[in-house]
Amino acid sequence: MKALILVGGFGTRLRPLTLSMPKPLVEFANKPMILHQIEALKAVGVTEVVLAINYQPEIMLNFLKEFEIKLDIKITCSQETEPLGTAGPLALARDKLTDDSGEPFFVLNSDVICNYPLKEMIEFHKSHGGEASIMVTKVDEPSKYGVVVMEEMTGIVDKFVEKPKVFVGNKINAGIYLLNPSVLGRIELRPTSIEKEVFPSIAAEKKLYAMVLPGFWMDIGQPRDYITGLRLYLDSLQKNSSPRLAFGSHIVGNVLVDETAVIGDGCLIGPDVAIGPGCVVESGVRLSQCTVMRGVRIKKHACISSSIIGWHSTVGRWARIENMTILGEDVHLGDEVYCNGGVVLPHKEIKSSILKPEIVM
Repeated sequence: MKALILVGGFGTRLRPLTLSMPKPLVEFANKPMILHQIEALKAVGVTEVVLAINYQPEIMLNFLKEFEIKLDIKITCSQETEPLGTAGPLALARDKLTDDSGEPFFVLNSDVICNYPLKEMIEFHKSHGGEASIMVTKVDEPSKYGVVVMEEMTGIVDKFVEKPKVFVGNKINAGIYLLNPSVLGRIELRPTSIEKEVFPSIAAEKKLYAMVLPGFWMDIGQPRDYITGLRLYLDSLQKNSSPRLAFGSHIVGNVLVDETAVIGDGCLIGPDVAIGPGCVVESGVRLSQCTVMRGVRIKKHACISSSIIGWHSTVGRWARIENMTILGEDVHLGDEVYCNGGVVLPHKEIKSSILKPEIVM
């Protein structure tokens, strides 16, 4: 079986982290975002993953070489010379996705994090005999999204309603599809949308089916959703009694700590924290709802909440960081500095407080 992951462009919503590396390689819960997906695909028998990309393919491929060997899965790139939307990349990669088997193939949005019930999706797809299956997820505020209107009993998709003003349903496209090769015949090689052009035409023929995603779901392509996604992901690890979660008198709630990280005395860590490889957390530090990436040093008595600390950064003694602050790679925040929602570009030194949310160039 094969799969296509829609990697896309510059990852502007997750800057300044994506100024240092392509978004799919940014760690989420101590693992590159895209690796969560590739591992899930491998687990259901996918042997080849095609990355649809229009930005820095060399960096992606060089990085993923190691995982190709480790996971024994083929990873290739299909590079766009112009942005082709969400359907055009399928037409571009047609030759890579089709073979003599006639098997369906997966398509995933690279920002989506969930439990990836792909085995169940394969069974669902086989059972209904349609041309395409999409995963949908229930949301509290459907008016912010495109809603999928479907028959509850059969899963047949009736129509799509973009940001409805009146309630038509609470299920939205979760960005995971299983498509028969015949779908490729419906897509022209041009900038085109799978959600707005391809799926409605399949739905009109009653050949599009939707499966409701069990468990959590999040599009983690922007900081606030990334932090929410981490909470949901760690929550799911806890429900499954995962041995990956940290425990101890200094841990509150769900926390991931890489085995190479060093944590000092008298710290209080959690809930919803991920601490990456090689990090040093000195004594008396308080961390909650945050991600601390590889090689970061947090000095004594600093306090960090609802923020992302980029690779190899330093947080000074008694510093306080909160309210969706994002420090890019190699940022150095001085002692006793307060940072309220600052977005700091890589390789900066911050000596005075950032009192209101702003971008520091």
